[in-house]
Amino acid sequence: MESDIGSSPRPDLAAALHRLRSTLARLKAELELAELDGAGPPRERLLDDVREALSHLSAAEDASHLRGSVLVVDDDVRLAEITARGLRRLGFDADASSSLRSLRDREVLVVDLSLLEALDAAAHQDVRAIRPIVVTGATDQRSRALAAGLDASDYLVKPIELDELAAAINHRMAEG
Repeated sequence: MESDIGSSPRPDLAAALHRLRSTLARLKAELELAELDGAGPPRERLLDDVREALSHLSAAEDASHLRGSVLVVDDDVRLAEITARGLRRLGFDADASSSLRSLRDREVLVVDLSLLEALDAAAHQDVRAIRPIVVTGATDQRSRALAAGLDASDYLVKPIELDELAAAINHRMAEG
């Protein structure tokens, strides 16, 4: 059996895991010192360490592509949250919103077509550049043309099946 130690084919993953291990070791040492001293642990420092560890964990997950980051945008906030919750159960890091925001690195946009109709030309170009996954209840030619004009990676008609959406997200992530 060949060892991966020291020669990781994914240096970004190895670096993120190293930072995570270092942060957790520091956290453990701080707790052990507090226990030996009989003093209460330094809460703020421990909370900072936990936040840092979670950040390193996210970086490791991103580097390993164990999960994908998704922003679900729908004019119906409740529907966006239900969709995001379902995606989280499938292992995605999904957020819900009723409006567009800047995307994180490698985040996939799943957006209701109705929100895109009111965009100005500059915003339309920004959305086009990220090749969103478009979901809509509309099936008319004009809606399909709008989605095609956005260079959408997929066009899904509501009600959508989570498995179908997950496949579209995975496909979009594989495109880079």
